[in-house]
Amino acid sequence: MHGMNMNRHSSAQQSQVHRKWGRLHELRILNIRKRMLLQMCRAERHIRVLAAEPESGMATAEYAVVLIAATGFAGLLVAILKSGAVKSLLTELVNRALAV
Repeated sequence: MHGMNMNRHSSAQQSQVHRKWGRLHELRILNIRKRMLLQMCRAERHIRVLAAEPESGMATAEYAVVLIAATGFAGLLVAILKSGAVKSLLTELVNRALAV
């Protein structure tokens, strides 16, 4: 009889341990699901932002290209204006304007 009580007791303890580990396993699965849902929500938010403003990153690149082109054009104008022919032309133009 004494041996039967120990088997029942150990069986009850085992059952309690299995329930405890089962509950821990369920909690781990729930935590994994929560993290997955959070990641999916973040990804969805990023997709919505990209869909709403598909060219938001393009503006900076476009401004950089325009700035480089404008700087090159300004350098070309300075080189042209420093030439002797243009200097004499501009000087003559200014003299005519002041003579009027």
